[in-house]
Formats: sequence, structure tokens, C-alpha cells
Amino acid sequence: MSNQVTGVAERQIFGHPIGLFVLFFTEMWERFSYYGMRAILVLYLVAKTTEDNPGLGWTDGEALKLYGWYTMLVYVASIPGGWIADKMIGQKKSVLYGGILLCFGHGILAVEQMWAFYSGLGLIIAGVGLLKPNISTMVGGLYKQGDIRRDKGFTIFYIGINIGAFLSSIIVGYVGEVHGWHYGFGLAGIGMLLGMLVYLWGQKHLVDVGNYFGTSVNQEEVEAMKRPLTKIEKDRIVVLLLSFILVIVFWGAFEQAGGLMNIYAKEKTNRLLMGFEVPASWFQSLNAMFIIFLGTGIAAFWAKRKLKGRLSSSLFKMIIGLIIMGTGFFFMSAASSQYETAGSSAMVWLVLAYLFHTIGELCISPVALSFITKLAPLKYGSIMMGVYFAMTGFGNKLAGFLGESAQNLGEFKIFTGIAIFCVVFGILVLLFRSRLETLTHGVEDEEK
Repeated sequence: MSNQVTGVAERQIFGHPIGLFVLFFTEMWERFSYYGMRAILVLYLVAKTTEDNPGLGWTDGEALKLYGWYTMLVYVASIPGGWIADKMIGQKKSVLYGGILLCFGHGILAVEQMWAFYSGLGLIIAGVGLLKPNISTMVGGLYKQGDIRRDKGFTIFYIGINIGAFLSSIIVGYVGEVHGWHYGFGLAGIGMLLGMLVYLWGQKHLVDVGNYFGTSVNQEEVEAMKRPLTKIEKDRIVVLLLSFILVIVFWGAFEQAGGLMNIYAKEKTNRLLMGFEVPASWFQSLNAMFIIFLGTGIAAFWAKRKLKGRLSSSLFKMIIGLIIMGTGFFFMSAASSQYETAGSSAMVWLVLAYLFHTIGELCISPVALSFITKLAPLKYGSIMMGVYFAMTGFGNKLAGFLGESAQNLGEFKIFTGIAIFCVVFGILVLLFRSRLETLTHGVEDEEK
């Protein structure tokens, strides 16, 4: 069975446990710090040392290579982070210690020294590894097995993530580009500190969530931690691992946003709007803004389909999300084609690409988080969430590799190739979906 609490808090807001909103605001500020730093990282690396706001003067290829390694390691660190939670200290303490490391990591980045730059990246990698898989698993722990509110709860949680991402891209992006890169990094650190204050304040609403099961007073939980996996549990783990292939492909394409598409917006897009030049980093906020506006609507669409008895399984949603996201890259192909003929491309292509990417993300990412908490055995809950985030890390590394390849192949070929592969791959997986769903042993049929 998936991770769940024995004494779910009775107090609710909008029909959900109040603990959801504690985690909502904690993750919102954590993502503010992470995405704010990410929005300016590549731009800082490629900025010339002779500019008024000097960067490191790296080539595009060098910057994208570091971006790929950094974003991969951030998420791969979720595996040891999940293991530490499941085997040693529990999810609640892991989130706390991870947040502390993140505060130090972002704070050190504000120092204009190379030792501080690399030390800060290292602390952020360790901090995200502890925090990210465990806070997501805690959200699942707020709901009992079979509770139909679980998917909606994760969508609300996901909106919190993207409120933070939206605000950071606008605020940190502007401060970093206009007033100084290190001021932007420092501002991201302040956001993380606010997240930790929210988390500490809300502990009274998380009493029964995220505790270390090895010291649990609940005998059923203790026995679940000791006994070997059943055949059903093993089958469900197989389904999760196979579904993670979708995750790698999705994020390998999607994460062009922080790398190749970020550079494309800065160097090849006409960003003048009524006489104002839109900062390149602001385009990073489009994805988050669309999620805030579309998140609940798309969740309601899938819930309505389910109530009507129409196909709306987690795997089906994830596959459709991959296909929709891939379609968005055809707009980037159009942008590249326009640039080749006119010398610049219109902002509308980026807006449309981010719109399709967002719809695809809402079909796959919060759904995948909920899916893991449904299928993962109790004693491997955080570890499986960590493996999921590690797969997003490998996707990020793939994104960096594809971005580097654009230096030789050109943006048009990369964007078009990504679009075609995602759509075709998604259709092929769709044909085998029913076989995978039999291995879940009807876990979603239990929802009510």
C-alpha cells in the first residue's frame, strides 16, 4: 500500500487538510529560491566579463554543460535523500535539514567568488536532495488510501510550486539582470528562509505526517516496514519504474526552458513590447503563470472525465501530457524558421510553446507525484519519490546535452526533432498502456 497517515488532521481548508497548505507555502518559497536562481544561472554564466553587470564570460556550450550537470545532480540527490528519510530520520526532519542547507547554499551564492559559486551549488544539490522527495511524499501522507482528493491535493500543491516559480522569474530575474547577478542569488536565499519559517510555524498541523516509521507506535506501520514485499507491491514498483521512462523523455524536452530556450529568448527573439525590452528571464515565468491559471481547470477536466466513467487513469494522463508538450516544440521550430529568414523571431512563438508545455506538464507532473504515493510500498515511499526526481534529473542532463547539440545542428533541427520524437514515442506507449495498468492491480479503482 502507499504511504498514508494513521491520524489525518481533521482541520481542513477548501476541503483539504490544513497541513497541505503548510507544505504548499513551504514548497512555494523553496521553488522561489530554486527557480529564481535557475532563471539567471545560464545568463550569468554567459554574460561577458566586460559588461556593466559582468558574468563569467563562458561560451553557450560551456554554460549549458554545467546547467545540465547541475540540474541532473539536484534531482539525482533525491535518491539518497529519500533513503535517509525512509531508513534513518523520516520525511519531516529531512525537509527541515534540507531547507537549512538550501538557506546556506543560496546565501553563499551572493558572495562574488568562485569558491562561493561552486560551494553554493553543492549545498543546493544536497538541500534539494533532502527536501524535494520528502515534502512531496508528505503531501501524499495527508490522504488515506483510496481518497479521491489526492490528485486534486497534488494539483493544489503544484500550483504553490509555480506561484513561487512565477514570482521568482519576475523578481529574481529582474534584480539579477538589472541590478547584479549576486543580488539575485541573495534574494533567492531570502525566499528559502521564508519557506523554512512557514514550515517551522506549521509543525502543529503535521504531527501525524512524515514521521520515521521505524519508531512508529502504530503496529501496522512497524510490520509493513519489516515484512518483505508482496507480489502486488513488486508489480506496482515495476509499473512505476517503467513509467519513469516517460519522465526522462518529458523533462529532457521540457527543460530546454532554462537552457536553450532561455538563450534563444535573449539572443534571437525580438523582445520589444511598446518600447520596453522584456528581460529574457521573464519568459521563464510564463510556464508558472499558465499553471496558476490553468491548474485547477485541467484537474477539474480529468476529475469530470473520471466521474463520467471515461478513460482518465494516471498513465493515460501522463502519456497525453508528453504528446501535448512535444507538440509545443513545433512553435519553436516556427520561431527558428522565422529567425533564419527575418533575423529575429516574434515573442508569440515562445508564448505558444510555453502554453503547450504547461498543459503537458499539468497532465504529467502532479499526476506522477500522486501516482507514486498510490503505488509505492510504505517502507519505500520516499525512496521511490527520490527515484522519480532522479529521473527528472537525468531528463535535465539530457536537456543539457540536446542544448549543447544545437551549437552544431542548429535550433531548428533540435526543436523539430524533439517535437517529432515526443509525439511518436507517446503514441507508441499509448498502445501498450493497458498492459501496464493491469500490473497496478486496480489501485485507482479504489478511489472514492
